[in-house]
Amino acid sequence: MKQSIFGRMAQLAKANINSLLDQAEDPQKMLDQMVRDYTNNIAEAESAVAQTIGNLRMLQDDYNEDIKNAQDWGKKALAASRKADEYRAKGDTVDAEKFDNLAKVALQRQMSAENEAKSAEPSIASQTEVVDKLKHGLGQMKGKLNELTSKRNELVARSKTAAAQTQVHDAMKSIDFMDPTSEVGRFEEKIRREEAKVRGQQELAASSLDAQFNSLEDLGEQTEIEARLAALKSGGSPAAIGAGENRAAGSTVDEADFDKL
Repeated sequence: MKQSIFGRMAQLAKANINSLLDQAEDPQKMLDQMVRDYTNNIAEAESAVAQTIGNLRMLQDDYNEDIKNAQDWGKKALAASRKADEYRAKGDTVDAEKFDNLAKVALQRQMSAENEAKSAEPSIASQTEVVDKLKHGLGQMKGKLNELTSKRNELVARSKTAAAQTQVHDAMKSIDFMDPTSEVGRFEEKIRREEAKVRGQQELAASSLDAQFNSLEDLGEQTEIEARLAALKSGGSPAAIGAGENRAAGSTVDEADFDKL
């Protein structure tokens, strides 16, 4: 019986748990299954122990009943014997003999009950020893279950931590901000080239705009000169001429040419 109750517990205790975990695809599932199996083993053991205890209690009840019957038959035998003595004292030998016979029957029943009780004592002692051992073994199983559950929680937590650390490590290896050949470095260089191109376009656009304004100013000045020259030829006013001379001060005509006039 003990082997049937604790057989699985012994197998689990002797198993190489580390080897099982190494071979398992998912250690957490393996540990969870071990906890479930062990819990089921304990439930089976509890049922067997409860049945054994129940059998012991039945033996004890029968024993107590035999003891009580022996005491009751002893009291009845004593009462019948005393009654027989009373009738004998009165000279009534018939009733005296009758109650003596009743006392003998009661004594026989008493002896039978005592024998029943005495024959049950070895079985009760043996069953009590078995129950005590089973209770102790069941307590050890529950202690092992607590250890297994705690170990399972510890290993699962360590596994998750290791997985998270591996994930972070792999992510850090794929990103190297100090490496100019990395994706980030190439992307930064591309942006710098685009920014430089924009600055060049802006500078070029500004230079072209200044040249356009300068050409507009030169064209306006030349237009005014032509207009004043036409006014002179047609007998224009001196004010217009004076204004024209002031505007033409920046002309490239040599001053000696005017001295020849």
